[in-house]
Amino acid sequence: MSTTPRCPAGAGDVRISRALKAGARGYLLKSLLRKELLDTIRAVHAGQKKIPVDLATQVADHVADDTFTLREIEVLRAIAAGNANKLIADKLSITEETVKGHVKNILSKLGANDRTHAVTIGLKRGIIEL
Repeated sequence: MSTTPRCPAGAGDVRISRALKAGARGYLLKSLLRKELLDTIRAVHAGQKKIPVDLATQVADHVADDTFTLREIEVLRAIAAGNANKLIADKLSITEETVKGHVKNILSKLGANDRTHAVTIGLKRGIIEL
């Protein structure tokens, strides 16, 4: 079973997916522990998987989304650190045009309006962490 700190609604679907892929049989947010903990422990002990409906919905909402390449995640992390395209290109040993292409893909995959919005979504969904 895995728990994570309180997350706003619509947040953390990537973290939840990673935990389940790693073998977690249940998943709760810390804010739900008092309400759901015993039921989840009993279900997992009985061999079932237990994920609150709202969390399962978050995962389902994004399950068909395009996945990110490792390079796109690196670029998104570099954006979150406040780096401009030229500096990102230098750090990753790629061209600035390639960085721009990755940024375009990131914005599209996240449905983000700009770089700041992409970082915000990436953090909320657990794609990147600070």
